Amino acid sequence: MIPGFSSRRRFSDLNERQVLSLAISSEVEDREIYMTFAEHLKEEFPSTAAVFEGMASEERGHYQRLLALYHEKFGKAVLPIRRQDVAGFYSRRPVWLVENLGLERIRVEAELMETDARNFYKAAADRASDPAIRSLLTDLAAAEAEHMDRADHLAEENLTPSARETENAVAHRRFVLTYVQPGLAGLMDGSVSSLAPVFAAAFATQDSFSTFLVGLAAAVGSGISMGLTEALSDDGVITGRGAPTRRGIACGLMTTIGGLGHALPYLIPAFWTATAIAILVVFVELWAIAWIRWKYMDTPFLRATLQIVLGGALVFAAGILIGNV
Repeated sequence: MIPGFSSRRRFSDLNERQVLSLAISSEVEDREIYMTFAEHLKEEFPSTAAVFEGMASEERGHYQRLLALYHEKFGKAVLPIRRQDVAGFYSRRPVWLVENLGLERIRVEAELMETDARNFYKAAADRASDPAIRSLLTDLAAAEAEHMDRADHLAEENLTPSARETENAVAHRRFVLTYVQPGLAGLMDGSVSSLAPVFAAAFATQDSFSTFLVGLAAAVGSGISMGLTEALSDDGVITGRGAPTRRGIACGLMTTIGGLGHALPYLIPAFWTATAIAILVVFVELWAIAWIRWKYMDTPFLRATLQIVLGGALVFAAGILIGNV
């Protein structure tokens, strides 16, 4: 037992009956996780959902086998031991968190789940002193290894190259609509629209810190405004653009970053040095915007560059002219 944590035990302190009880509850939980993945993915990613349904079926078979072995060894009453009852035992990420990580991340999570289970049975077998119990736990480790092979076979059956390509395209589209598009809109607004007030303040005052405060206020204010606008404009149910909270955060954060980029150099006391660095940062920001439009929005790079540079140059010139009035 661990002092101060009387309700939890180390894995090394568990006897064979407790280990087997833990394995039974773990198989039940893993089956439920796979079924949740399948339910979550079946509408947009039916092939991957079929893989997880097959893996859930395999988990049920393992559970039945474990239960039969437990009854044979220890009787009908299975001890109510869960993962959270064992200190240092591997845990599962919350399903709601994994769902939000995207298709490929869910696939990786399933592979990690199977690896954890196999390692658990191997470790338990290595420390078992009774030959019969060691043989039992070794069989369980082999069953998990077979399950991993079965999962690969299910993936080969259901995730044909065309099916994987289709699902990856859907996942990419969701990523673009939920993160890239709002983030790009924010970056463009933060980088371009704040050029005029920042450089107007710079040339009007020729004071670095005052210019920085103007840039900071513009970046934070526009970030909050753009984030709220994006989050409140569309709940994503009909358009499929994803959760409004995620879009709002992406948009607001990138707006703030875009505005801060050419404001931060004005923390340098030397005004003309700060201005030269700020102008260099502006070129980097405009290039980044053009690259994102080319990479994710299928805009020809030359056209994207000309559009962004032209727009940025006009706003930059307006700021300088206003600052010199």
